Amino acid sequence: MNSIQPQDGALGRLEPATRWAVLVLASLVLGGLLEQMRLPAALLLGPLVAAVLMQTAGAPVRVPRIAMLAAQAVIGCLVARAMTPAILAGFSHHWLLFVSVILLSVSASALIGWAISFFRIIPGSTAVWGMLPGGATVMMVMAEAHGADFRLVAFMQYLRVVMVAAAASVVAVMFVHGGGSPVAAGLLSPVDWKDFAATVVVAVVGGWLGLAMRIPAGVLLGPLAIGATLVIQGWIRIELPPLVLIASYALIGWSTGLGFTREILATAMRALPQCLGAILLLMATCGALAWFLVIALHIDPLTAYLATSPGGVDAAAIIAAGTKVDMSFVMALQVLRIVVLLVIGPRVARWVTGTLDTKQRTADEPTSSPPQ
Repeated sequence: MNSIQPQDGALGRLEPATRWAVLVLASLVLGGLLEQMRLPAALLLGPLVAAVLMQTAGAPVRVPRIAMLAAQAVIGCLVARAMTPAILAGFSHHWLLFVSVILLSVSASALIGWAISFFRIIPGSTAVWGMLPGGATVMMVMAEAHGADFRLVAFMQYLRVVMVAAAASVVAVMFVHGGGSPVAAGLLSPVDWKDFAATVVVAVVGGWLGLAMRIPAGVLLGPLAIGATLVIQGWIRIELPPLVLIASYALIGWSTGLGFTREILATAMRALPQCLGAILLLMATCGALAWFLVIALHIDPLTAYLATSPGGVDAAAIIAAGTKVDMSFVMALQVLRIVVLLVIGPRVARWVTGTLDTKQRTADEPTSSPPQ
């Protein structure tokens, strides 16, 4: 959904190949600086910030669709790698708690979206889709399919992804979680080529099935479902070399950053303070749910925060992969929530829109005066 904006300024006159070189260099510098600061998701946030700067400077690039699909498939495999038998055992023991936390977070996001729309800050179901915590790409696709303004949905979703990732960095520093990033693992670490070949097959077949079935975020969910099944059965081991992960993080960061077009920023600027307040309120609500999990299950705060965070499954997977957390617990809640949203998201948006339309019609009805 990235669009090429009018070219202006010094960067806008650069050839596409030169723009890509500038983007890659800026991403390496920013990502490297954030990595040196030991911030989670540094290799996602660096490219994201670089892409935003390029876009607003009037020198955007277009991420090839096939490359973006491949990156999403890799993230699906990354999530599948964490889906061990332990994740099923954990869900079976705490399924009622998991479902309750998910329903509370979805209800909170829908209520906040309803309030934003009710006060006419952002119109109709767009506010609800912008607040639903299911991953920016998934919500944008579903919002556009159901008639919402996907540009404003993109702004709200992308802004929340950045804020959640930044908050995760603060939480990680507060609770002294060491980094486990691909860079720390070594760019040239040994690769099991047999397992890597199997992983490529899972990514290609799963991504193709997800696209063929036309499921929102199917290119991520397809490899996730197939890979998780094979991993749980013990038939394969997901192998993802550091360079593959770094490239995937960069592609997702670029795609997200390039979504911040001037048009979206100009349209959303009026509602920026309210959007920030709404996102902070949702993050605080999810933070309260995370603290409840810490008390109820005695898990570490960062694991609980990432599991309940409203930033989306792909962002949570990337951040969790760079920190010492219980990856299976994080992914159990995140994946279950996105499945729930795929099922009830359209119904929630339609219901909220319906209640708002009813109130609007009632408010707009002229008051009839008694006959003289």
